[in-house]
Amino acid sequence: MKKPTHCQVLGITSGQSSVGKTTVSVNLAVALHDMGYAVMILDANNSIHNAQAALGTVCPYHLGHFLGGEKSLREIILKRRYGINLIAGAKTIEAMTTLDPAKATRVVEQFGALESELDFLIVDMPPGTETSVLSFMASTSRRILVVRNDQAGATDAYAMIKVLCSDFKLNEIHIIVNGVRSEAEGQKMFDMLDKISQRFLARPLHYLGSVSQDELIVEAGARHLSVTEHAPTSRGARDFRQIADKTSHLALQKFVEGGIAHFIERLLHLHDLTTH
Repeated sequence: MKKPTHCQVLGITSGQSSVGKTTVSVNLAVALHDMGYAVMILDANNSIHNAQAALGTVCPYHLGHFLGGEKSLREIILKRRYGINLIAGAKTIEAMTTLDPAKATRVVEQFGALESELDFLIVDMPPGTETSVLSFMASTSRRILVVRNDQAGATDAYAMIKVLCSDFKLNEIHIIVNGVRSEAEGQKMFDMLDKISQRFLARPLHYLGSVSQDELIVEAGARHLSVTEHAPTSRGARDFRQIADKTSHLALQKFVEGGIAHFIERLLHLHDLTTH
């Protein structure tokens, strides 16, 4: 197994709530870990249905304890089942944009020290098109948008794609379609979004795959398990393995400007991203 030359920072969000974004984030993280990759989740989702809840845990410390100097970065990292590293940061991540230079340097140095230890950093973002969400997505090197497989899902997804492409001039937007009855349905939804994006925004999208309607995914989530552990032969487990495989190959295709230190530096200058 070839590993990425740099840690890949994946921002995962959706145009609306209740799309399954956090389910995708956690199951993708576990599937990548099962392939032999070192994975960390930065839980930036402020809803009760966040990555901590999905993993059946509550982090005793969060990003605020690190930013305030009470804990080192390694002290706030919680290693969960499956070997997934987890940082809670939803309510304090915006504080990074107001740090003084000395604290900012400390943040960059300690996050940067993790670069050689991680292959993927998955940032589980809140849903929606608020400026803060889109700005955080702009800080990542690759953006993954989870789309619900219906017309409302397509409409909300395009609204987010439009802002990311038009206002932030971004590319590297990858699509995962959730809740499909067949792979053909997922491909059809992606093709429609890609056609519209290329026609009106001159931006091609990238397809990572789709996730089936599978009650075993819901059942696994209720038990705070990944579907690959709960039902390893299920359609849902198959889908996440396929998406993880495409993600791993994506990481080897080319190095997108990024890495953990670059991601953190962009977060520290988030005000610049939203005002220029």
